Amino acid sequence: GVVMASTAVMMVGGPTKGTRFRPLSLTLMKPLFPIAGKPLVMHPVLACSKIKDLLQVVLVGFYPKADMESLDTALLSRELGVPVTYVQEEAGGYGSAGGLHRFKDIILEGDPKYIFVLNCDVCSDYPLDELLASHRRNPQAEATMLVKEVDAETAKQHGNVVLDPSKGGQVLHYAEKPGSLVSKTVNCGIYVFSAPAIFDEIGAILESTAAAADAETQSFHDDLQLMSTTASQWKKDQGGAAGPLQPKLGMPDVFIHLVERKVLYSYYCNGFWEVLK
Repeated sequence: GVVMASTAVMMVGGPTKGTRFRPLSLTLMKPLFPIAGKPLVMHPVLACSKIKDLLQVVLVGFYPKADMESLDTALLSRELGVPVTYVQEEAGGYGSAGGLHRFKDIILEGDPKYIFVLNCDVCSDYPLDELLASHRRNPQAEATMLVKEVDAETAKQHGNVVLDPSKGGQVLHYAEKPGSLVSKTVNCGIYVFSAPAIFDEIGAILESTAAAADAETQSFHDDLQLMSTTASQWKKDQGGAAGPLQPKLGMPDVFIHLVERKVLYSYYCNGFWEVLK
């Protein structure tokens, strides 16, 4: 039979987070905080041992590689029996979905059929095998997110999900941290995507975003020409950015796009789930 291999990606984030952990966070980066005797990021990484036919684990973040050196990726590789690597996004970042796309060649090595994406600051019992089984039960699903019922106040701090239980948990509406409550079912920050389809989706969104930005820049340039300032001078003032910059793209933008296409599904987490901000 065909091997349905998977790759797991950890979104490690960057130095701006972890403010509630002060003063601890002033000397230790959030992904390395000890939780139950292990650096925080190790919990989701080790949970990937539940994934059948795992190819590799890729950690994506903004921290300089030197800062991440105390995380023993060689040890993690030995524990999991697969390569564990850290890749660093450039300062400013691409947003979580943009970051995935930026490293797609690395992530797609070995031709995985599924990509798991886990936010590093989520503590959970990580039902990754069940999540994948649920994803595979819905042939039209391009993405399946772990969701959980929470109280109204908590829900407002997270992505709200409206789903259709009669259609295998198809997501009908997604709202990121809405001011007023949309649903008490929230996005847990743990997903599985079909590959390489998800990169086609993200690529298409990035292209349309870039096209819109180009049109805006063009009209701005036209205005500048009228004001007799050359576009090249403007570009120099912007720090002389050469070549097209990839626009920022967050996961919520992708989810909204997937909802429109009716290919985003959900799986209920009945277990433990907590976010460490």
